[in-house]
Amino acid sequence: MTYTLDGVTIRPIKEEDLHRMWELTFKEENPEWKKWDAPYYPHKTITYEAFLERKDNVVDTDDYWGIEVGGKLIGMVSYYWEHKPSLWLEMGILIYEPKYWSGGYGTKALTMWIDHLFNEIPLVRVGLTTWSGNERMIRVAEKLGMTMEARIRKVRYWNGVYYDSIRMGMLREEWELHKGK
Repeated sequence: MTYTLDGVTIRPIKEEDLHRMWELTFKEENPEWKKWDAPYYPHKTITYEAFLERKDNVVDTDDYWGIEVGGKLIGMVSYYWEHKPSLWLEMGILIYEPKYWSGGYGTKALTMWIDHLFNEIPLVRVGLTTWSGNERMIRVAEKLGMTMEARIRKVRYWNGVYYDSIRMGMLREEWELHKGK
């Protein structure tokens, strides 16, 4: 399954994508993207060989897809179960290269990902969690019609500053209304 919207494609990761995904995620010691993606958690480089040992976690999975622009992988969308018995699903997105930030690619990718999740899983709600230092992620979520459901104050500590954890969410009926606009 593949989705495309205005030049942005989301699709399952393939074997031939693995080297590119490793380069984007684990090759560099201090990648620029890590300053925005939960920088309060440590990031460690791993060898390509070690990355390949994890390939079953990313190749042809339902919960981890690539974002492609112009035939080039630039990021990923994902989801995880906060509590599967109650269908509480959280999603995420990461665009690795700064030249693709603030260009609308994330909004398009998440639009397709939310559609996919609501169409493929009998969800009532989708959510995402970020931190108050990632203002771009909060703006994208708001642009997609998500509501700030929780702000847990001063629980993320990075570079000598406390930040809030931000939980955003959207109900299926809210998504249907948002899409209709």
